[in-house]
Amino acid sequence: MAMHPVPLDRASRLLNHGPTVLVGSRHGDRANVMAAAWAMTLDFEPPKVSVVIDKATLTRTLVEASGVLSLCVPCAAQAGLVRAVGNESGRDHPDKLDRCQVAWEPGPLTGCPLVQGAIAWMECRVLPATAHVAGPHDLILAEVVSAWADDRVFFNGRWHFETAPPDLRSLHHVAGGHFYAIGEPLPPPETR
Repeated sequence: MAMHPVPLDRASRLLNHGPTVLVGSRHGDRANVMAAAWAMTLDFEPPKVSVVIDKATLTRTLVEASGVLSLCVPCAAQAGLVRAVGNESGRDHPDKLDRCQVAWEPGPLTGCPLVQGAIAWMECRVLPATAHVAGPHDLILAEVVSAWADDRVFFNGRWHFETAPPDLRSLHHVAGGHFYAIGEPLPPPETR
């Protein structure tokens, strides 16, 4: 796998197809990764994203304390990992990342976990506007400050799942721990 930088004006394309994400957080000597199904892009330049993070999670505590987070797009080969980090609490298990066998490296700008094997990574800085929506709605708003993608599936500014092995397709959570991998592309419309 080769992760290559994605220009920030293209970073929104990493999430615009609605994948499940792994949210990384870190503050002091604590790091955590959780699964989230509700993440999306909000703006192109500068790129902004939103993600729902329940106030009861360790991830939310670490994000609020540090003001930063990472979003990683896992692939079909990582479905078991996504379930593991989604079903285990970092509050209950301080060794969650080891227990769930999460291989990660700290992001160069935020120190937040960038999960190995994911097909895209984004480091984000929480926006001040989050204070108005996080409390009542658990909605975190953030600006993407760096982005990378696996060049086997993201190149020339877009995803190319149709030419990649099936285990590199993104995951899409539908309920109760059930996922779909992204499907086959439709032919582009005819141009006249």
